[in-house]
Amino acid sequence: MDLCFVLMPFGKKPDVSGVMIDFDAVYKELIAPAIEEAGLESIRADEEVTGGIIHKPMFERLILCEYAVADLTSANANVFYELGLRHAVRPWSTVLLFAEGGRLPFDVAPLRAIPYRLTPEGKPADVATTKAALVERLVETHKVAHENPTADSPIFQLVEGFPNVSSDKTDVFRKQVQYSAEVKSRLEEARRKGVDDIRAIEKELGDIKDQESGVVIDLFLSYRSVNAWDDMIALIDKMSHPLAATVLVQEQLALALNRAGQGEKAEKILTDLIGRRGPSGETYGILGRVYKDRWEAALKNGKQFLARGFLDKAIEAYLQGFESDWRDAYPGINAVTLMELKEPPDPRRERLIPVVAYGVERRIASGKPDYWDYATRLELAVLAKDEKKAKDTLGDALANVREPWEPETTARNLQLIREARERRQEGFPWANEIEEELEHKAKE
Repeated sequence: MDLCFVLMPFGKKPDVSGVMIDFDAVYKELIAPAIEEAGLESIRADEEVTGGIIHKPMFERLILCEYAVADLTSANANVFYELGLRHAVRPWSTVLLFAEGGRLPFDVAPLRAIPYRLTPEGKPADVATTKAALVERLVETHKVAHENPTADSPIFQLVEGFPNVSSDKTDVFRKQVQYSAEVKSRLEEARRKGVDDIRAIEKELGDIKDQESGVVIDLFLSYRSVNAWDDMIALIDKMSHPLAATVLVQEQLALALNRAGQGEKAEKILTDLIGRRGPSGETYGILGRVYKDRWEAALKNGKQFLARGFLDKAIEAYLQGFESDWRDAYPGINAVTLMELKEPPDPRRERLIPVVAYGVERRIASGKPDYWDYATRLELAVLAKDEKKAKDTLGDALANVREPWEPETTARNLQLIREARERRQEGFPWANEIEEELEHKAKE
């Protein structure tokens, strides 16, 4: 019977959002039974680590076991180190999985990974379904390894000739590093000049599939920064498939499709992502924006009942995004704002506002706040009718603007709040001044 080595955390440990996960239960109830059902023998790494040094038996298991399963939940440093070793020595037969609700780091996001659900107690939920998927993947891997080996290691997939890489590639590699830095510098300048300069750089790059991923992503987001939504969409078909399939690219594609008036396509991409990868604040945040725009379009066309339905969908999408990671205040503030716009206002906002406020203040106190953190604080101040705090925070928000659509989005949210309150005879004139400052910044 072939051996299957399991790479995963031990005991009970928190994920990135602070939820405690019982990894021993995940192993005993899900992973080990699936490995056995697939006709393999499971070996789980014990804690043979002293002073941070992995013992010889661990290296032997990583290298010699025919098969391996790696649980990437919580982005555990030991697991990722072991996965890197595994990918360096084994071209195929490594299966990945992770708990829904977290996001895989960008470097491993393109790889095929099986999501599994957790109960509120941090144990595996819906075990039968996930186990069946894991068994199927292991059986498939076993068959491929014996009949038609296909690399699942990104190193063997992407580095030509690995592990016997010719020494003459060194100079080529050095030139590529210098080239990437130069292109990124030129894109930074092009973003200040406009879309035509960004298009000129894309034309010079030639076949996008041959370019380094970092350069392609920078080009992709450069189009976003100048609201060139059609260019973003067109770039997808020019990317390599693994890069185009990453969560980051698919989320931003959905954003671009929505801004280009293709909300239904955007919705499908996002709901498919959630189905495959589980909930995340970013994915649900963009989905909320899709429904929000459709709500506004329905209102504009006088379709009151349809508008009400899309408003509810937008609120729930933002709320689910916030609940998936309470440290991300962006979907939280959007949920609160849309709750304020309902007639009458949704009472849940009163319980949610303190949670959103705490989350954003912790982000700002961390020393690494961005535009959206200050924009959230600003929006909360407007909701609280706190003129002094709103105007004090406005300066911080304006000073941290990176792309014109950011203050444009905040100005629109504040306008919606102001108009809703004016309809209820609760208006406050100083809100107009803040909107005008944000709109002016968006046009610079």
